[in-house]
This record gives sequence, structure tokens and C-alpha cells, in this order.
Amino acid sequence: MHDHNRLLTDWTGLDDLEQALGLKTGEEDESWSRRRLQLYINLKLASSGQPICPAEEDAEFLSVARSLLQSYREKSRLLSDYLCPPDRRIQAFLERYLGDLGPGAVPRLPGNTIVLDRHGVARELSLPLGRDAFNSDILSSYRVRQGVLHNPASDRRTTAGSFHVAEDGLPIPGDKKAVPKAVFARLLAAALSPPEELLHLPFATGQPEPAAMFASLLLRPLVCPAIPGRDVAKSMEIRFFAPGRLVSNLDFVESIFGNAGNPYLADNDAALDVEHWTGHTGCVILAPHLVGFTKRELGLPHWDEASERQRADGMCWREADERYNDGNSFKITARDASGVIVTLLADNYFGYCKKEVKTQISFAANLYGLAEEEHAGGALVFVRRNHGEEYGVDSRARASGYSFDEMTGMFAPVMDVQPEGYAVDKRFPQVIYVPQDLRMDLNAQTITWYRDGVKQTLKLRPGHIYMQPNGYRVEMQKHPGAPSWRLLGTEPEGTFCHKPCTVSGGGKSEISKSIDDAVIYGSLYVGDLEEDLDIVEAIFERDYSDRLKPEFAHEDRDPSRKPLSPERSLGSVIKLLTPSPANTDAYNAWLETIPDHIRALAFIIKRVYRPEWGDRWRERLSVDVVNGSPGHELKMNGRKLVGSYLRVGLEGSSAWRVFKVRQDFIAAEKVQMEDDISASVVVPTEALCNCSPNAAGHPSVKLVSNCEFRLFQRPDEAIHPGFDKQTEADMARHGNFIANFEPLHGEALADIVEDVVGFQAFTPPMQNLLRGAYDAGTGYVVSSAHPRLVDGKPSKNPRYLQLRPDLSDPVRRYVAEMGIRLHRRVALERPVCNPVNAVLTGRRNNPPQPGIRPLAVYNPIHYQELPELFMDFICSLTGKSPSTTGAGSEGALTKGPFNALRPTADLNNALVSYILTGYAGYSSAAGHIGPRMRVDHDVSLLIPEIWSRLTERERDPAWLTERGYLEPVRDFEHRGRMVAASRLGYRITDRFVHRFMGKIFDSPTAVFNESVLRPETQDLDAFVDGVDNIVEAQQRVARRYLEDGSVDEACPPLRALLHIMAEGHYRGKDVHHPEIRALFTRESLLASDWYRERLETKQARDQALWQRHVLSLETFLAQESHADVAARLRIAERLEQARERLEWVASPEYLESLRGTIGADPMRPVRDSAERGGEVPAAA
Repeated sequence: MHDHNRLLTDWTGLDDLEQALGLKTGEEDESWSRRRLQLYINLKLASSGQPICPAEEDAEFLSVARSLLQSYREKSRLLSDYLCPPDRRIQAFLERYLGDLGPGAVPRLPGNTIVLDRHGVARELSLPLGRDAFNSDILSSYRVRQGVLHNPASDRRTTAGSFHVAEDGLPIPGDKKAVPKAVFARLLAAALSPPEELLHLPFATGQPEPAAMFASLLLRPLVCPAIPGRDVAKSMEIRFFAPGRLVSNLDFVESIFGNAGNPYLADNDAALDVEHWTGHTGCVILAPHLVGFTKRELGLPHWDEASERQRADGMCWREADERYNDGNSFKITARDASGVIVTLLADNYFGYCKKEVKTQISFAANLYGLAEEEHAGGALVFVRRNHGEEYGVDSRARASGYSFDEMTGMFAPVMDVQPEGYAVDKRFPQVIYVPQDLRMDLNAQTITWYRDGVKQTLKLRPGHIYMQPNGYRVEMQKHPGAPSWRLLGTEPEGTFCHKPCTVSGGGKSEISKSIDDAVIYGSLYVGDLEEDLDIVEAIFERDYSDRLKPEFAHEDRDPSRKPLSPERSLGSVIKLLTPSPANTDAYNAWLETIPDHIRALAFIIKRVYRPEWGDRWRERLSVDVVNGSPGHELKMNGRKLVGSYLRVGLEGSSAWRVFKVRQDFIAAEKVQMEDDISASVVVPTEALCNCSPNAAGHPSVKLVSNCEFRLFQRPDEAIHPGFDKQTEADMARHGNFIANFEPLHGEALADIVEDVVGFQAFTPPMQNLLRGAYDAGTGYVVSSAHPRLVDGKPSKNPRYLQLRPDLSDPVRRYVAEMGIRLHRRVALERPVCNPVNAVLTGRRNNPPQPGIRPLAVYNPIHYQELPELFMDFICSLTGKSPSTTGAGSEGALTKGPFNALRPTADLNNALVSYILTGYAGYSSAAGHIGPRMRVDHDVSLLIPEIWSRLTERERDPAWLTERGYLEPVRDFEHRGRMVAASRLGYRITDRFVHRFMGKIFDSPTAVFNESVLRPETQDLDAFVDGVDNIVEAQQRVARRYLEDGSVDEACPPLRALLHIMAEGHYRGKDVHHPEIRALFTRESLLASDWYRERLETKQARDQALWQRHVLSLETFLAQESHADVAARLRIAERLEQARERLEWVASPEYLESLRGTIGADPMRPVRDSAERGGEVPAAA
């Protein structure tokens, strides 16, 4: 367990997992743990001068401690004006920002709060002592068998019109509402003086004197990932303040981002943590009562006295009783270039708290430089292979250059080496290290190899992972749809698929979900077995020299190879029997005569064929005799064969399109890397060591880290018992945070458990949980299939916090990392570097609907060059989806509702990132492909399977286009006018499908046929309207940049693009002009003044930051009263290192080292010599 925790500490950067996340280091009695927390809470209340809520067993201890607590309280009174270090920084900002409003205009942060200094305190405070339920007008809370359940008064919110920004700080984005600074000051004062009942702690409900006070929390969320061998991870600090009744919101955010401890302790002072702190401070104050204030009492002007923007933003009134923001929820933010941001949340919806942390991470990243906050999903995807019943009989098992002795010598600290020549992992004993040259026999359940000439044997067991010195790992797994077992192998190197800028409903989370749950298993059938085998035999004996057109003859290195020849792989046979534009017309016509079941039968025989069978392979196949006649269910060696099928789309209103996958297809192994809030950094490849082999083709690469430790999941499919196995397993665990579900007990629970048929549909974990609660007869429990009822219908927004998979089950990530280490020979003390390998954004498409224009113009996979890609990113247009109330632009990079700065900063950073790395911008379709083909997330799930099986060369759009695997979508004339279809970029062709999807499907061209690859063939008018919808939306969005002046802060390529989107041209040149295209090249970027300015800006900010760090350390070191703490924290040593770092960041060498990074956005009009000359610069 100790090694496990050290591993998780390395992955999370958290020293104390229990304090930060509530992850226990061992088994502990839950009732005893809660008793300790309750005693701890009472000590905190007493020391704060609040009434306590003692349990009977704690009364004696508290009585003994009374004198000590009173003494502590008196000392606290003397320091009533003292604020902890982060609060001092926030207060200093408020004094500076609001100081010109006059005396008494600056509210003071609360100095006496109940500090939530460890995970779990907030949870215990959120429910009454000795009771399992708490109800108020804004929230209903329950202690349930698997954790806590909180149901806000409203189950979901909208972000429309909710983001307000105070004036006089940084420029305000045009899509946000501008608020006079004096109004912000009044709202802040009101937020810090909530109604008395809002301050009451639920924990004290029912007490003679209920405790009433603010609760506060410190977070240190990630802003910039570590750069291995170059710099550590960087974080900001955020302080949360919530009236006592809303303490559950703080339980929510600390569960996601981790509790950063007591802000009064020097150990947790970010200003002393100079190695990790970005220098940025955030503050969030929950104040739902603010929706009750009128515009007039807040000091907003009457309509007649208001400016045009105030009228447009609703910051004025006509009637005296008009409420601010019409009485709806909102947030208001004040921030400036010093790096402090303060937000008031006029709501208690949990998601708002998470999204505000996201907003503040983005704010810090843009000011700090190097880093981006991204709205992204992502996974490290490893190809797996089905080895059937034997492994080691071919050369794959005997990779050259790797040896068992070298492996055990390099990784001895984690391996318990056995004399027979294998090793057991010390952290996870189910991981077994075996020699490279071996043989695995499933039927005998043995692994054999030779050690010093002596044959060695090891039992092959399910539940174990056998890893070879080259990192390849093999497992024995039961077929999920048959009684048989098979050996599955996993490649040591994965493909990091990064899915940024994905609109709502675009499949962001699907990229990290296994496709296994979508696979359907069924028997394989023949017509007349002997007749079918005659046809198959003819296929096997055919001469294939007439297959290809002369210009494509090179695609088959030896046409004389027969399908059953060992020289032909199954993939080669699938290509052989799949129609292709490379084939002659006559050959394609012959292929059309082959029935699908014959083709599938030929593939199955090829999959299982052994050379020793010779021509007698027919003897292996049989069918049963049913009622005296041959049946149709196919068997191999007397055992029923099972086929696997995947759903890809819905034809008509109810007919799902189902396709058989290859008999050897195994879903890829995925390690989730991202889910929603990611921090990324771009680094020159040459600065990194131990990098992925696929990174070699990129001059710079992107490193990405997940900012969240728990993921706010909405399990839509879990309403069907047994369908969402992961959710049922998660929600059956202890310690859950759940929202918008029914609290079940009594008759409601009995109805579920006693419904034998329905109850059996649940997976065992959920069955055991519900039955345990039913048998106990007391308390509440939550079923994953029973969301709360809202207006008589199940909520469409059921939620729970899922512990990140690598933290709940670390073995899968561990074996993935060890496989990479072995394959690259990376020692344990050195970091493994896995940069992004592929960028695959997600679109949400819809057909024409009442009030909603069509957007189903994309085929399954598109590629766009940077100008077209960034037109899309600037607009982020989404279609209608179950998670949205409408359709339209979600703002730049889908971050419109969560960006406290002008979006040009994010866009500039993103564009520089793409140019430097050279990542190709691919996208996948969700929802619909054309108006008549509904696909939901079927394509989203397929993409990682396709992309992980492509080589680096095969992902190159230039290579794909040259060979006809991608085709450009060109502008065309329709009814007398041009349609700008080129905005869609490039799309995959039937040649792409034929070559690459044959690795998954038996009949790939049937999966993506002509109507899917060319959606305009479904309905040309709808296609044209969809393209017009895109062009017009991009024009509207771009015009706002021109109108609010933010276009001036766009870098030259983006500035040109915004003008083209809004006006059709930039200085007389359209988007296709070579000089416009040249702006988006790496050569142009590196030679530009504006890129140099970004590097200089980053250097200047780093100098200022390290000067501040040095001053903070010097000031602390000078305090004689803290000499012992300074010694313990080694402040003098930190100071010396800070001075050295300051000298380094001020040097010319540091400036040069930034080349290949994104630098920092100046957030002002950029300089560029070519721009000053009034011409579009040509390529360098």
C-alpha cells in the first residue's frame, strides 16, 4: 500500500492523499473516522467562538479542553483583523482596485471562518449531527449508503447572459456584460453580509444555538504541466468562501481539485512555494441571495441616463423594482493584470463552482504564459491483438535487442526476481515479468521458456499481466460473448489522442471510453454449409493477378499469393475482398456477386487457419442437424463460433446499422488522460528526453495534464439498469458525491429490489448495494437508474463525482507506464514523456429542425488546414444535442461562458501552439452525418480505434491527400451563387475506408458508404443551408471582434482571418490567397516580430515573478518570530535558488530557450514590422 500511495503521489503531485482527496491509506472504521471529524469540527467551532454540537462521548474531552480553547479564542480576538497570506493578497487587490470609490467602499474579507483544512470536514458539516437529511429552500441533502446526495432546488442551469465583468480592470470581452465598478463593490459588500439563515451550518441544525459563519477553503489547481527535465508543474491559489448553508459546494470543489490545507500555515503559503506558484490568486464567494437585489439599489442608472452598452447589457432600469439580471443567476468578476481575480457566484449550482475554477485557471494560464487551459478529453490508446490460443510461435514474441537480464538489472527496485527466470512486480503482484523468447499455450495454461538451457514452466493464470522485456504484455481473458478464452496482447507504445475545442455533444468523453460496451455478440450463420464452402474454396483458389488497375499495381507486392498463404495477413485478405477504386471495374463487379455472409465466412477461416491443415480446412467446420436437416449455426471443431458486431448509425427512424467486425478485432486499451479541464504546455522536442518515438516528426510537442482528480459525470445511459457498467460500479462504492438522484428508502426501495426481473438487470455491485440497504431497513441509498423527479419526469442532469480511473484502479496506468519504460529503456528515476500524438476535435451535427438550421454537412472525419480550422475554433458552432437547450456559437475554443479575458488571448495561444507543433487538425462527427443518417456517438467511439492503428506517416494529411485517402471539399455553384464549401476542408474517401477501416470491419465500405462520405448526396439543399449556416455564424462572431476592438489584440494571422470571416477579404485578399496562407506557416511565425514579442513578454513576466518570489522569501526570512519555521522549510536555501533562477530568466540565453514555446500573449495590440508597412507579409 505504501508503494501504491507513492505512485499516486507521483501522478497527482499531492503529498497527502488523505488530506487532499480523502483517499485512505488503509482500512479504517467509517464510524470512528466520522467521530474524529465531528470532534475536530467542534474544536474548530469552539475556537472560533461558535456554539458547539458535541456528541455525548466527546463531552468530557471538550469540557477538559474548554480553558485551552477559551485562551485560544482570546488570542484570536487580538488578531481579529489578521488575514491569512492568500486573503491578504486578495484584500490588497480589493483595496487597490476599489480604493478610488471613497472611504468605506472596500469590503473586508471575513477573518473568522471555519477553515476546511482537510478533505471530509465539509462533507461532515453538510448534514446535521445524528441525522441523515437536511432540507432548505435551495438544497436538499441526504446521507446515503454510498456517500452523500445533494439535490439543488433547480436541477440544471443556463450560462446565457450570466457572465458579468466589472469595469476598470482588463478589457471586457464583447460577449460579457460590463458592470460599473461601484456596483461590483456593492454586490461584494452584500455577498459578505448574507442573511443570517444562510450562514447556519447544516451540521448544527436542531441545536439550541446553531453555529452560523462562513466556511472557507484553499485550492491549488494546476496551471502548467511539468516539463520533464526542465521545470516542475505550476499552480495558482484559489480561496473559496461560502455561507455555512452552502458548505456542500466546498465539499464538491475540494473533491475535484484537492484540498490545499490550512491557509494560515506557512507550509501552505504559495508565496513561499516559489518553485510551483505562478503568482496568481483567485477568490470565489458564493452569494445566491444577490439575485434579490434591484438595479436601482445597486446604483445602476435609469434608462435615460445610461450609455448604449449599459442599455444593451441590461445595466440600467426603467422600473424601480427591476431586479439585477432579471432576478436570474449570474456571476460577476473583477480582475486586473496583477493576476488577482475575484468572482461572486449568485447561485449554489455545483457545476458553476467547478466552471469558475476552470475560468480562473484559464486566466492564470494566459497571464503566466507557456500554458493553455483547454476544454478537452483525451486518452493514451494502445493497440491490442488477439493471439487466440497460442503466443510466441512467431517472431512478434522475439523482438530483438531486449533481454530479461537487462530488464531486471535496470528495474530491480520494483521486481522480485525468481531463480527460474521470471519476476514479480513488488507493487502489483499480478504483474509478472517474463523472458522475451517464450511460448504461451492457453489450452495447457502454461508459459514455457529456456533458462541456461533448462526448460522452465510457469502457470498461465487469468487476472495476471505478463510483460516481456520489450514492454509487450499478454493477458488471458474470457471472451465476453462466448465460453471460450483467448490470449490478448497489448503494444507497449500508445497514441495520445487529444480532443480539444469539442462542442457540447461532440463526444469529448467518448474518446476515453472503451468501445467494448458497444460491441454486440452473436452466432455466425451459413445458408447451406457445403454450398457456402464451395464458394469460399473458389475464392481461395482464384487467381488475383487481374485485381488492380495498372497505376495501382504496386499496392499488392505479390498478387500470386493465395488467401490462405502465410504470406497474406487477414488484413491483406480483407483488402483483397473489399471493393476499391484501385481495383479494375471487372474485379469490383465480381466482388459485388459475393454475399456478405460468404465474405465473413472466408475471413473467419483465414483467421483460424493453420498451415498444417493444408487443404483439409473444410473438415474443421460443421453445423448441427436440426429436425433431420442441416442447421445454420456455424461451429469450428465442434464449438459454436461467435461473431462481434458494432452499431454505426441509424437508418430511417429505428433501424440501427450493425456491421460485423473482424474476427481478430480487439478493442484498444485506453488510459484516460483528460476529461474536461486540461492544462497544456508546448515544448521544443529537443528539450525533452525519453519522449514518444512518434514525437520525432514534430519540432515542438504538447504535454497535457488533467487538472481534475474527480470527474463530474452525467451518466445518461445508466437509467437503463445494467447498461452503464462503469457508472454502476462507481456509484456502488463508498464515499460518493451524488446530485440529482432520488434518495431511496422504504417502499420506493422495496419496489425496486422486489421487482425480480428489473432488479436482475443491474450489475452485481449495484445489486449488492441496493439489497444491502433493503435488508438493513434504515437510511437512504441511491440507485444509478433512478434520477430525481423534476416536474414528474426524471432529471436530465443526474450527476456524480467519479474518482479518476487511474486513482481508483492504478494498475492499468501502471502497466502502461512500465511497458513504455521497458520499451524505451527509461530508468525508474527518470520521467516518462508522452506528448500529444494526434489532435481530433469533435463536432455536433443536426438535421433541419423547427427553429434550428441544419449543420449535418461533415462526413465522419475531416481535416482542415489552419485557416479553416481556426475559423471553426473562433466560432465553435454546435448543433442541437441532449446536453444543450439550443444550438449556435459556444465562443472561441468552446470557452465563451468560461473566459474572463478577451478570447484573442486564448486564440493567439492556440494558433501559435498549432503552428509550432505542426499537429494536423482532424475532427469527427457526432449526432448526424447528413440529414438522414443519425450516428449519435458511434463515430466518436471509433476514432481512437482507427487512429491508434495508423502509423505517423499515415496520419500525415499531405500523404493522405496525395494518395487519395483525403479529398478537398471545394466551393461550388448552386442556384446561381457560390457555396463556400471549402470551409469544410478535406474529408476521408472510400480509399481511406478501404485501406484503414479494414483493420476493424469485415466489410468496411458498407460502414461508410457514398451517402455517408458525401452527405450532400442525401439532400443537397440541406447541405447548402448547412454550409451557409456555418459561414453566416462565423461572420456574425467575427464582426463582434471588429466592433469591440479585440481584433487589434489578435496576432497577424488571426487578424487577417477575422477580417476575412467578417468581410470576405483582408486588404483585398481572400482566405485562399497564397500570402494569407503563408501567415500560418512555422517559417513565417519564427521570423516575425510578433512572435519575438511573445517571447520577450514571457521573459519580462518571469523576471517580475521571480523578483516577487525573492522579496517574499527575504521578507519571511527576516521575521525573527518565524525563525524555526524558516529553518524547517529551508527558506534560506529556497532564497538562494530563487536568486539563481532570477538571474537565469533575465539572461539572453533564457530568452533563446523559449524559442519553440508559445511564450506569453501581450494582451495588447501586437507589434509586427510587416503589418506596420501596411502589407500582408509574404512567407519568410
